[in-house]
Amino acid sequence: MGETAETGETAEISRAHIIVKGMVQGVFYRSSTAERAIMLGLRGWVKNLRNGDVEAVAEGGKDKVENLIEWCHEGPPLAKISAVNVEWGKPTGEFDAFEITY
Repeated sequence: MGETAETGETAEISRAHIIVKGMVQGVFYRSSTAERAIMLGLRGWVKNLRNGDVEAVAEGGKDKVENLIEWCHEGPPLAKISAVNVEWGKPTGEFDAFEITY
């Protein structure tokens, strides 16, 4: 894939399905993830799961998706992350924005 003239980042579009485990609910993890994803220009969603995990799907430039995944290992200040599981898949282009879902 090519590079963008402004950033030098690859233009390859990627999709990641992310599950974050630990103390990640009630600590602004979803809203912080959405903020970060929007700042990176990603599309997809993030939500809390009943078992206490947070789940997200993100599509966008591979470098930017990787940046979000790296951030997920830290999360917001009150979060305590025990694991971040990532499955890569083919992008579908189904999202118009990045949002919090319930």
